[in-house]
Amino acid sequence: MAKARARTAARKVKDRWKAKSWYNVVAPPSFDNVTIADTLADIPDSLINRVTEVSLQDLTNDFRKSHIKLYFKVHKVEETNAHTQFAGHTLTSDYLRRMIRRRRSKIDGVYDATTRDGATIRVKPFATTDKRIQNSQKKVVREAMKKTIYDQAKTSTLAEFVKNILDGKTGSDIYKSCKKLYPVKRVEIYKTEVLSHPTIKVEEKKPAKKEEIEEAKEPEKKEKKTKETKPEEKEEETPKEEEKPVEPKEESKAEVKEEKKKEKPAKPEKKEKKAPAKKPAAKKTTKKTTKAKTTTKKKTTTKKKTAKK
Repeated sequence: MAKARARTAARKVKDRWKAKSWYNVVAPPSFDNVTIADTLADIPDSLINRVTEVSLQDLTNDFRKSHIKLYFKVHKVEETNAHTQFAGHTLTSDYLRRMIRRRRSKIDGVYDATTRDGATIRVKPFATTDKRIQNSQKKVVREAMKKTIYDQAKTSTLAEFVKNILDGKTGSDIYKSCKKLYPVKRVEIYKTEVLSHPTIKVEEKKPAKKEEIEEAKEPEKKEKKTKETKPEEKEEETPKEEEKPVEPKEESKAEVKEEKKKEKPAKPEKKEKKAPAKKPAAKKTTKKTTKAKTTTKKKTTTKKKTAKK
């Protein structure tokens, strides 16, 4: 009897792994819908609100961004694809330790910003200095951080704001604003958390691009039309230009010959004038030399007389 009961109990127990199936975790469209990971689940509803962690290097194949960790949360399942939303990001602990040293100040803050599409995101930046600073100076730097984050969030959507954070654009903007107040060494946003997702639908910029392309094509068409008309005008103008220069060329040649003839007899006159000018110059030099000789003779005679005495 005991053996029969054990067999019936074994039949009732089912293998849970066989009941589960694989699902592809897909990144949001702002990250080009790249497959992040694969997960197992027996029911699609069990995947919702499940969080996956990925480094930015795996998405972009950029080794310089291996210190950034991204978090994505599943919000929808379609067939075997689990679609996600951006939940936040952090920097690795070893990367933070490298920037923070002794005898330096760390200025950090926490700000809840609202984007243009109605999403709220918590941003946690920090800045480092070369030496220790006072609390009053830290307060001024924090206010500059707050202003730049709020201004940038108002003019951009959640996807654009997150992209600027990951690319380092917001950090560079904070650095520029803080540098005027105090020379900060480096600024980084080490953590973000999405508190609420977008509620307002913002019009995409794709149709505007099409209009710009059409406007850019219109001047090109006008240029082509002008190029087609210009060669016809040149053909009419060229024969007129060829006929005009024929007559003045003959006159110019005759005038040049007459001028050459007039200049030829004038050349020997110049030579005759230059020749007599050189002769008196040579005589002057001879006089100077003779004077120099006479002076030397006088000096020698005076020396002889002194010697006889």
